[in-house]
Amino acid sequence: MKPLNPPIKEWRNLRVWIIGASSGIGAETALLLLRKGARVALSARKTDALEKLAQDYSDALKLTLDITIPSSITAARDVIIQQWHGIDLILIVAGAYNEMRADNFDLNIANHLLATNLHGVFNCLDATLPVLLKQGTGAIGIVASVAGYSGLPKALVYGPSKAALINLAECLFLDLRPRGIGVYLVNPGFIDTPLTAGNDFKMPALMPAADAASELVKGLERGDFHLHFPKRFTTWLRLARLLPYRAYFALIHKVTGL
Repeated sequence: MKPLNPPIKEWRNLRVWIIGASSGIGAETALLLLRKGARVALSARKTDALEKLAQDYSDALKLTLDITIPSSITAARDVIIQQWHGIDLILIVAGAYNEMRADNFDLNIANHLLATNLHGVFNCLDATLPVLLKQGTGAIGIVASVAGYSGLPKALVYGPSKAALINLAECLFLDLRPRGIGVYLVNPGFIDTPLTAGNDFKMPALMPAADAASELVKGLERGDFHLHFPKRFTTWLRLARLLPYRAYFALIHKVTGL
Protein backbone atom coordinates (compact mmCIF):
# COMPACT_ATOMS: atom_id res chain seq x y z
CA MET A 1 0.00 0.00 0.00
CA LYS A 2 1.36 3.42 -0.97
CA PRO A 3 2.35 5.57 2.04
CA LEU A 4 0.41 8.78 2.68
CA ASN A 5 3.62 10.83 2.67
CA PRO A 6 6.74 10.43 0.55
CA PRO A 7 9.21 8.18 2.42
CA ILE A 8 12.41 9.85 3.59
CA LYS A 9 15.26 7.73 2.27
CA GLU A 10 18.20 9.99 3.04
CA TRP A 11 18.66 12.48 5.89
CA ARG A 12 22.05 13.82 4.89
CA ASN A 13 21.84 17.60 4.34
CA LEU A 14 18.05 17.59 4.82
CA ARG A 15 17.03 20.88 6.45
CA VAL A 16 15.06 20.13 9.61
CA TRP A 17 13.65 22.60 12.13
CA ILE A 18 12.68 21.13 15.51
CA ILE A 19 10.62 23.49 17.65
CA GLY A 20 10.79 22.19 21.20
CA ALA A 21 14.25 20.66 21.03
CA SER A 22 15.56 21.38 24.53
CA SER A 23 14.49 18.10 26.19
CA GLY A 24 12.52 14.88 25.82
CA ILE A 25 11.42 13.66 22.41
CA GLY A 26 12.49 16.87 20.69
CA ALA A 27 16.06 16.70 22.00
CA GLU A 28 16.47 13.00 21.28
CA THR A 29 15.05 13.38 17.77
CA ALA A 30 17.42 16.27 17.11
CA LEU A 31 20.43 14.22 18.21
CA LEU A 32 19.35 11.25 16.11
CA LEU A 33 18.92 13.36 12.97
CA LEU A 34 22.21 15.18 13.53
CA ARG A 35 23.94 11.80 13.72
CA LYS A 36 22.24 10.85 10.45
CA GLY A 37 23.73 13.92 8.78
CA ALA A 38 20.72 16.24 8.67
CA ARG A 39 21.09 19.96 9.10
CA VAL A 40 19.06 20.68 12.22
CA ALA A 41 17.81 23.97 13.62
CA LEU A 42 17.18 23.65 17.34
CA SER A 43 14.56 25.88 18.90
CA ALA A 44 13.17 26.20 22.43
CA ARG A 45 12.99 28.78 25.21
CA LYS A 46 16.06 27.47 27.08
CA THR A 47 19.21 28.72 25.37
CA ASP A 48 21.54 26.82 27.73
CA ALA A 49 19.84 23.52 26.93
CA LEU A 50 20.17 24.16 23.20
CA GLU A 51 23.85 25.02 23.59
CA LYS A 52 24.48 21.80 25.50
CA LEU A 53 22.56 19.75 22.96
CA ALA A 54 24.51 21.13 20.02
CA GLN A 55 27.96 21.17 21.64
CA ASP A 56 29.25 18.34 19.42
CA TYR A 57 27.60 19.68 16.24
CA SER A 58 29.04 23.03 15.26
CA ASP A 59 26.80 23.35 12.20
CA ALA A 60 23.54 22.99 14.16
CA LEU A 61 21.56 26.21 14.31
CA LYS A 62 20.53 27.26 17.82
CA LEU A 63 17.53 29.59 17.74
CA THR A 64 15.88 30.50 21.02
CA LEU A 65 12.16 31.23 20.78
CA ASP A 66 8.89 31.07 22.69
CA ILE A 67 6.01 29.59 20.70
CA THR A 68 3.55 31.84 22.55
CA ILE A 69 5.30 34.87 21.02
CA PRO A 70 4.77 34.93 17.22
CA SER A 71 7.54 37.46 16.55
CA SER A 72 10.15 35.16 18.11
CA ILE A 73 9.11 32.36 15.74
CA THR A 74 9.24 34.53 12.63
CA ALA A 75 12.65 35.87 13.68
CA ALA A 76 13.99 32.32 13.95
CA ARG A 77 12.40 31.39 10.63
CA ASP A 78 14.07 34.32 8.92
CA VAL A 79 17.49 33.19 10.16
CA ILE A 80 16.88 29.69 8.81
CA ILE A 81 15.76 30.96 5.42
CA GLN A 82 18.71 33.32 5.24
CA GLN A 83 21.19 30.52 5.95
CA TRP A 84 19.51 27.52 4.34
CA HIS A 85 17.26 29.11 1.68
CA GLY A 86 14.43 26.74 2.58
CA ILE A 87 13.14 24.13 5.04
CA ASP A 88 12.50 20.47 4.27
CA LEU A 89 10.86 19.38 7.53
CA ILE A 90 9.37 21.23 10.49
CA LEU A 91 8.62 19.28 13.67
CA ILE A 92 6.50 21.08 16.27
CA VAL A 93 7.22 19.22 19.49
CA ALA A 94 6.93 21.98 22.10
CA GLY A 95 4.16 21.60 24.62
CA ALA A 96 3.09 21.97 28.23
CA TYR A 97 1.38 19.59 30.64
CA ASN A 98 -0.57 19.95 33.88
CA GLU A 99 -2.80 17.45 35.60
CA MET A 100 -6.28 18.81 36.14
CA ARG A 101 -9.67 17.46 37.16
CA ALA A 102 -13.04 19.18 37.48
CA ASP A 103 -12.66 19.73 41.22
CA ASN A 104 -9.42 21.71 40.84
CA PHE A 105 -10.11 23.58 37.61
CA ASP A 106 -7.82 26.60 37.27
CA LEU A 107 -8.51 29.04 34.45
CA ASN A 108 -5.02 30.53 34.50
CA ILE A 109 -3.42 27.10 34.07
CA ALA A 110 -5.98 26.19 31.42
CA ASN A 111 -5.19 29.32 29.43
CA HIS A 112 -1.45 28.64 29.73
CA LEU A 113 -1.90 25.11 28.38
CA LEU A 114 -4.00 26.33 25.49
CA ALA A 115 -1.59 29.17 24.73
CA THR A 116 1.28 26.70 24.48
CA ASN A 117 -0.25 23.48 23.13
CA LEU A 118 -2.78 24.93 20.71
CA HIS A 119 -2.25 28.61 20.02
CA GLY A 120 1.51 28.05 19.98
CA VAL A 121 1.12 25.54 17.16
CA PHE A 122 -0.99 28.02 15.21
CA ASN A 123 1.75 30.60 15.74
CA CYS A 124 4.23 28.13 14.24
CA LEU A 125 1.93 27.47 11.29
CA ASP A 126 1.60 31.18 10.64
CA ALA A 127 5.38 31.43 10.35
CA THR A 128 6.02 28.26 8.36
CA LEU A 129 3.08 27.55 6.06
CA PRO A 130 3.92 30.42 3.68
CA VAL A 131 7.45 29.00 3.32
CA LEU A 132 6.23 25.48 2.53
CA LEU A 133 3.52 26.70 0.15
CA LYS A 134 5.98 28.91 -1.72
CA GLN A 135 8.44 26.00 -1.99
CA GLY A 136 5.73 23.54 -3.06
CA THR A 137 7.66 20.89 -1.17
CA GLY A 138 8.66 19.93 2.36
CA ALA A 139 6.69 18.61 5.31
CA ILE A 140 5.37 19.51 8.73
CA GLY A 141 4.90 17.25 11.76
CA ILE A 142 2.79 18.03 14.82
CA VAL A 143 3.30 16.20 18.09
CA ALA A 144 -0.04 15.71 19.84
CA SER A 145 -0.71 12.87 22.31
CA VAL A 146 -2.79 9.74 22.82
CA ALA A 147 -4.54 11.87 25.48
CA GLY A 148 -6.26 13.51 22.52
CA TYR A 149 -7.91 10.27 21.33
CA SER A 150 -10.68 10.42 23.96
CA GLY A 151 -11.41 11.69 27.46
CA LEU A 152 -9.09 10.57 30.26
CA PRO A 153 -8.91 11.38 33.99
CA LYS A 154 -6.54 14.20 35.00
CA ALA A 155 -6.46 15.53 31.41
CA LEU A 156 -9.27 18.07 31.64
CA VAL A 157 -7.42 20.69 29.57
CA TYR A 158 -4.35 18.85 28.30
CA GLY A 159 -6.50 16.22 26.56
CA PRO A 160 -8.72 18.70 24.67
CA SER A 161 -5.67 20.71 23.60
CA LYS A 162 -4.17 17.57 22.06
CA ALA A 163 -7.48 16.46 20.55
CA ALA A 164 -7.55 19.78 18.72
CA LEU A 165 -4.07 19.08 17.31
CA ILE A 166 -5.18 15.69 16.00
CA ASN A 167 -8.05 17.35 14.14
CA LEU A 168 -5.71 20.11 12.96
CA ALA A 169 -3.21 17.65 11.49
CA GLU A 170 -5.99 15.81 9.65
CA CYS A 171 -7.24 19.10 8.17
CA LEU A 172 -3.72 20.10 7.19
CA PHE A 173 -3.15 16.79 5.42
CA LEU A 174 -6.28 17.28 3.31
CA ASP A 175 -5.17 20.80 2.38
CA LEU A 176 -1.43 20.34 1.94
CA ARG A 177 -0.84 16.87 0.53
CA PRO A 178 -2.38 17.81 -2.86
CA ARG A 179 0.07 20.75 -2.88
CA GLY A 180 3.06 18.42 -2.55
CA ILE A 181 3.60 19.04 1.17
CA GLY A 182 3.73 16.18 3.67
CA VAL A 183 1.93 16.20 7.02
CA TYR A 184 2.70 13.97 10.01
CA LEU A 185 0.60 13.45 13.13
CA VAL A 186 2.63 12.16 16.09
CA ASN A 187 0.75 10.69 19.07
CA PRO A 188 3.10 9.42 21.76
CA GLY A 189 1.93 7.44 24.76
CA PHE A 190 3.72 7.79 28.10
CA ILE A 191 7.29 8.91 27.41
CA ASP A 192 9.93 9.37 30.12
CA THR A 193 10.44 13.13 29.87
CA PRO A 194 10.44 16.13 32.24
CA LEU A 195 6.73 16.57 31.45
CA THR A 196 5.81 13.14 32.83
CA ALA A 197 8.34 13.05 35.67
CA GLY A 198 5.84 14.52 38.14
CA ASN A 199 3.00 12.10 37.42
CA ASP A 200 1.77 10.36 40.57
CA PHE A 201 0.02 7.48 38.77
CA LYS A 202 1.10 4.35 36.96
CA MET A 203 2.10 5.04 33.36
CA PRO A 204 1.58 1.90 31.24
CA ALA A 205 4.35 1.05 28.78
CA LEU A 206 6.49 4.05 29.82
CA MET A 207 8.97 4.55 26.99
CA PRO A 208 12.46 6.15 27.10
CA ALA A 209 12.64 9.36 25.10
CA ALA A 210 15.45 7.98 22.91
CA ASP A 211 13.27 5.01 21.93
CA ALA A 212 10.38 7.35 21.17
CA ALA A 213 12.63 9.44 18.92
CA SER A 214 13.73 6.30 17.10
CA GLU A 215 10.10 5.31 16.47
CA LEU A 216 9.28 8.83 15.32
CA VAL A 217 12.13 8.88 12.82
CA LYS A 218 11.23 5.41 11.51
CA GLY A 219 7.68 6.60 10.92
CA LEU A 220 8.94 9.63 8.98
CA GLU A 221 11.17 7.39 6.91
CA ARG A 222 8.22 5.11 6.08
CA GLY A 223 6.07 8.05 5.05
CA ASP A 224 3.38 7.37 7.64
CA PHE A 225 0.78 10.02 8.41
CA HIS A 226 -0.08 8.76 11.90
CA LEU A 227 2.92 7.93 14.07
CA HIS A 228 2.01 6.47 17.46
CA PHE A 229 4.10 4.60 20.01
CA PRO A 230 4.56 2.41 22.00
CA LYS A 231 2.03 0.50 19.93
CA ARG A 232 1.23 -2.06 22.65
CA PHE A 233 -0.34 0.86 24.54
CA THR A 234 -1.43 3.29 21.83
CA THR A 235 -3.22 0.63 19.78
CA TRP A 236 -5.22 -0.34 22.87
CA LEU A 237 -6.33 3.29 23.33
CA ARG A 238 -7.24 3.62 19.66
CA LEU A 239 -9.49 0.57 19.93
CA ALA A 240 -11.00 1.74 23.23
CA ARG A 241 -12.28 4.94 21.62
CA LEU A 242 -14.50 2.81 19.34
CA LEU A 243 -16.43 1.36 22.28
CA PRO A 244 -19.89 2.64 23.26
CA TYR A 245 -19.54 5.30 25.95
CA ARG A 246 -20.97 3.10 28.71
CA ALA A 247 -18.32 0.47 28.02
CA TYR A 248 -15.55 3.05 27.48
CA PHE A 249 -16.17 4.90 30.74
CA ALA A 250 -16.33 1.60 32.67
CA LEU A 251 -13.08 0.41 31.09
CA ILE A 252 -11.17 3.62 31.82
CA HIS A 253 -12.40 3.61 35.42
CA LYS A 254 -11.34 -0.01 35.87
CA VAL A 255 -7.88 0.51 34.36
CA THR A 256 -7.06 3.81 36.06
CA GLY A 257 -9.02 3.45 39.29
CA LEU A 258 -10.15 7.06 38.78
